[in-house]
Amino acid sequence: MALTNFLITVAGVGAVVLLLRGDVRQTASIFKRNVRHIRKWVEEESAAVSKAGDKAVKEIESKVPLKDIPKDGKH
Repeated sequence: MALTNFLITVAGVGAVVLLLRGDVRQTASIFKRNVRHIRKWVEEESAAVSKAGDKAVKEIESKVPLKDIPKDGKH
């Protein structure tokens, strides 16, 4: 009886380990894919913000009148 219980326990633990191993692999691959997507989104957003920032700086510079800009020799 003890031997049967031991064998059933070993078989059950082995089955759980096999199932979890496959689940861990699947979860890891999904996680890697999600990280790639998030990294791509962040790069796209940072590029868009950078372009918008450059445009805003150029727009502000074009609105500043040249006569109000102090020169280095005159303080």
